[in-house]
Amino acid sequence: MLAELKEIRENRTYAHVVPFGVFMVLLLISQFAGEAMIWEHDNAPWYRHWPEQLFYPIQTVLTLVVLLFFWKHYEFRWSGKAVLIGVVAGLVGIGFWLLPTTLYDHWGMEGKPETFFEKLTGLAPRKEGFDPTVFDNPLAYWTSLIFRVFRAVVIVSLVEEIFWRSFLMRFLLDMDGKYWKVPFGKPAWISFLVVTGAFMIAHAPIDYLGAFIYGSLTYAVAVWTKSLLACVVMHGVANATMAWYAMTYAKYGLW
Repeated sequence: MLAELKEIRENRTYAHVVPFGVFMVLLLISQFAGEAMIWEHDNAPWYRHWPEQLFYPIQTVLTLVVLLFFWKHYEFRWSGKAVLIGVVAGLVGIGFWLLPTTLYDHWGMEGKPETFFEKLTGLAPRKEGFDPTVFDNPLAYWTSLIFRVFRAVVIVSLVEEIFWRSFLMRFLLDMDGKYWKVPFGKPAWISFLVVTGAFMIAHAPIDYLGAFIYGSLTYAVAVWTKSLLACVVMHGVANATMAWYAMTYAKYGLW
């Protein structure tokens, strides 16, 4: 058993694919099992009212364990310039993502998006979603919020950039098995279209436009900096900003 675990741990491809796979499988389980668990009754326990409040912490902890198991394979070479680029790009990218719902409020719009243009661009109130304020108990509230922010800023940033940018961008350029010889951030139209398109489709339709713009910018950062760290920092800054925005303006549907 230990020998098998060691062999798995030494596999660089597993290290880049498995964490993302674990995260996505747990996300699907939470969605389907969560819907089945919901029980809107006064005597129902909190996790029957809000199943996501139970599943998200479990998903966060298990994915973190998998990431730490494979940690030695990840190429986080320090570069102040790369970090700075990641911070700026994260703020710019999430600005485009948040613009539609900001304009929705600024223009005094009401109700859910109805026209094709509104649905395509994400012009919506974005009020319904993960809401830690459902808890009256301060300890429960802060536990919920901390886990959710940690999931968005750390876990999501790591698993997605490790998979999309460090693995898939390379894999698409040499699918015969020599993809690890492809330098990080090597540009090609096929990797841009597939990775950016897959990143976009992995989100809800209302976020497609924002995800496409953000994903395109992240691809550009990967190509420019040749740094996985820059991409992770960009994603972390973007998600931290989104978390702040969602909590400040009660737009829980954003995250």
